[in-house]
Amino acid sequence: MTTQLLTALILFASSCNYNPPSKKIEPPTQSEISSGLGISLPDGFNISLYAEDIENARSMCYSPEGTLYVGTRGLGTVYALRDTDGDNKVDEKYVLMEDANMPNGVAYRDGDLYVAEVSRVVKFSDIENNLSNPPTPEVVYDSYPTEEHHGWKYIAFGPDGKLYVPVGAPCNICESEDAVFNSITRLDVDSKEMEIVHRGVRNTVGFTWHPKTDKLWFTDNGRDWMGDDMPACELNMADNDNLHFGYPYCHQGNLLDDEFGSNRNCNEFVPPVQNLGAHVAPLGVEFYTGDMFPEKYKNKVAFIAEHGSWNRSSKVGYRISMVTLDDDYNAVDYSVFAEGWLDKEKDEAWGRPVDIEYLPDGSMLVSDDFGDAIYRISYN
Repeated sequence: MTTQLLTALILFASSCNYNPPSKKIEPPTQSEISSGLGISLPDGFNISLYAEDIENARSMCYSPEGTLYVGTRGLGTVYALRDTDGDNKVDEKYVLMEDANMPNGVAYRDGDLYVAEVSRVVKFSDIENNLSNPPTPEVVYDSYPTEEHHGWKYIAFGPDGKLYVPVGAPCNICESEDAVFNSITRLDVDSKEMEIVHRGVRNTVGFTWHPKTDKLWFTDNGRDWMGDDMPACELNMADNDNLHFGYPYCHQGNLLDDEFGSNRNCNEFVPPVQNLGAHVAPLGVEFYTGDMFPEKYKNKVAFIAEHGSWNRSSKVGYRISMVTLDDDYNAVDYSVFAEGWLDKEKDEAWGRPVDIEYLPDGSMLVSDDFGDAIYRISYN
C-alpha cells in the first residue's frame, strides 16, 4: 500500500467518525441486575430491567397515557412500550415505524407522536388510540439536510410550544457553508416555519429546560483526534436565543482549534457551564423533578447518559453522570451516579446508556442501544 493511499484512508476514517464495532460481552442476568451486581449506585438506589429485547433503544418520551415511545438510530424502527399491569416491567410492545432513516428523536404532544429522521420530522396523529394499527405518518417538515454524519436527531418541545431540532456538523471538524449545520433549530409544527436558535454546536443528542428557570441546557460531543484527554465534551446552558457555543473554533471554552482557531478568541463564544470527560459522548440529559429520589436531587441535579468513547486508547464513559447545581442554579460539581456497563479491567462494555426519562412515580428510565434494553432506577 502506498503512503498516499494509507494517508487517504486514515483521513477518510477520521472525517467519517468511523465507529469500529466493540466486542460485546455477556450482560448480567435479571437477578444479578436486580441485586445491583454489575451496576454501582449510591446507597438506597436499585436498578432493574424495565424492558428487554428492545433492539437499538435510543431516545425516549413518555406520554400522560402511560406509553413509552422509543426511537432507534441504525435499526430504523420506532417502538411503543406499555406496562399494563403496573409491575414496572413492559408487557406490551408495538412497532410503529420500520426502515426509517435514523428515527432517533421522539416527542409527544396533545395525543400526537413526532419522530425525527435525518432530513425530516413526521407526525403520527392520535397515536395512543392506534398503537396496534398506526396511521401513515404526516410529514411536518422535510427540508433538513440529508447528510447522515451526525444526522440523527434528538427532539423535544420547549416551554414556548416549539419543537427544538438540532443539526449536527457534517464532519468531525470543519467550517460548514450552510448555516443550518452545527446548530439547534426551532420548528413551529403548525406554521411549518423553522429558524436557527443557536450556533457553534457540534453535535447535541440531548437537551432539556430547567424546571425553575426555563433555560435550555444541552450536551455537546467534543471533536475527535486531539488525543485521549482533549477536548472535553460539554454541558451548555443558553441564557437567551442566538448564541454561539464555539464550534469549530473553540472547544471546552478555552481551547482554540489547531486548524480553525487561528485569529479567533474563545471569549467570542459562550463557554460550557461544565466540562465533562473527553470522549465520554454525553447524550441524554434530564433534571430530576420527581418525588422518589432524596430531596437534594430535585431541581438541583442534571443526570447525563454518557454513551462512551470509541476512539480512545482505553474506554471512558458508559455510565450515568450527574452535574449538581447550587441554589442559584449554577453548575458546581460533576460526578458519577451509576456505572458498571463498562468492565474496566477488560476494557469491554456490555451496555451504552443513551437517554434518560422519568416515570410518574419519580423513578428513572435509562435506554441502552448496545445492550438492547431499558433499565429502571428507583430509590427505596
